[in-house]
Amino acid sequence: MAALILPDAPWRARPELAQLCVVLGGDQGDSRFVGGAVRDTLLGLPVNDIDIATRLAPTEVLDRLRAAHIKAIPTGIAHGTITALLPGGHVEVTTLRRDISTDGRHATVAFTDDWREDAARRDFTINALYADPSTGEIFDYFGGQDDLARHIVRFIGDPLQRIAEDHLRILRFFRFLARFGDILDVSDTTGLVACTARANDLMALSRERIADELLKLLCAHNAPAVLPVMLANAILLPVLPELQNTARLARVAALEGEAGIAPDPIRRLAALLPDDPKTGEVIGARLKMSIAQRRRLAVALDAGVLPPPRALAYRLGLVGATDRLLLHGAAETVPALLGQIVDWEVPRLPIGGGVLVERGIGRGPDVARTLRVIEDQWVEEDFPGEPRFALIVDAAVDQALRSIRK
Repeated sequence: MAALILPDAPWRARPELAQLCVVLGGDQGDSRFVGGAVRDTLLGLPVNDIDIATRLAPTEVLDRLRAAHIKAIPTGIAHGTITALLPGGHVEVTTLRRDISTDGRHATVAFTDDWREDAARRDFTINALYADPSTGEIFDYFGGQDDLARHIVRFIGDPLQRIAEDHLRILRFFRFLARFGDILDVSDTTGLVACTARANDLMALSRERIADELLKLLCAHNAPAVLPVMLANAILLPVLPELQNTARLARVAALEGEAGIAPDPIRRLAALLPDDPKTGEVIGARLKMSIAQRRRLAVALDAGVLPPPRALAYRLGLVGATDRLLLHGAAETVPALLGQIVDWEVPRLPIGGGVLVERGIGRGPDVARTLRVIEDQWVEEDFPGEPRFALIVDAAVDQALRSIRK
């Protein structure tokens, strides 16, 4: 049977990548492309991240890169990983490994020169594909090519054991299922049974790791179909019991597609939560999100009356307004409402307090109060320009001066 050859792809034509592979002995069988770059190229998908597996020891990798004047950073040298900084992007180079011990969060590894040993410690068959950089020949030790063709996400070895080694594999299973799998067959897989049995293991992980994996999952194409499976099997119950609203997630995803808006993980996370800003703040804090992300969750989950789209965008910003409309607007009107702000540049109030002081309003609270009156009327009238704005200012100033004189 003829060997399967990796298809041509733009990333493979990068001259600096070819040089790196020669430096690492790719033409002598010492190094191979591995993982996502191979998998996604076989599927005809764009490739962003390139990883190389090598039989060379980490110190030798460093020595070779430096001798070739390729900038290198020992990002994870204890685990065999060196990052090569190339003009077209970073490439991670990792020495072949086998696990000595694991505790569900960290692994102690030993280096090896056995390609199959290295493949055996990877999570899923579709991620354990290697390609010779010179010939493009594919090396597949566990049937990953067949699983790709059949849209199956399958653990290498015993799923229960693999999850015990690294608990994050529970969420990775569903993320890859949402990206590559056939959701119609998921209930028959041993992987789902294992993830369900070990769901409590997620409690041992840092919330940062959970957040990183979950947000990636939420942006995957099939996320609206995968999340109901996760919730039905109580996968997230130990760490995020508040996530429930899968129907709204599906609705938001459909509206994003209809409006031509890219999937957004924070918005989709908000869609799964109850309409309670405090809950958004709590979840954001639990997942160790940034202050801005926590605030965004809280703002998105305010289910109050929706003002007109441009007024909403002025008050909340374009992102906040888009979140609010997608989560709370009537489905049949959302695309048209979003169309009013998609290319709109949010204006600034065309007046400052100094102008009001010049017109006789004392500095301090009176100026601030008058500016709010002007701003509220300007927004309510949909941001008119001159001469209408001048009339709004005149009316507010007259009212303020009458109030001050009383």
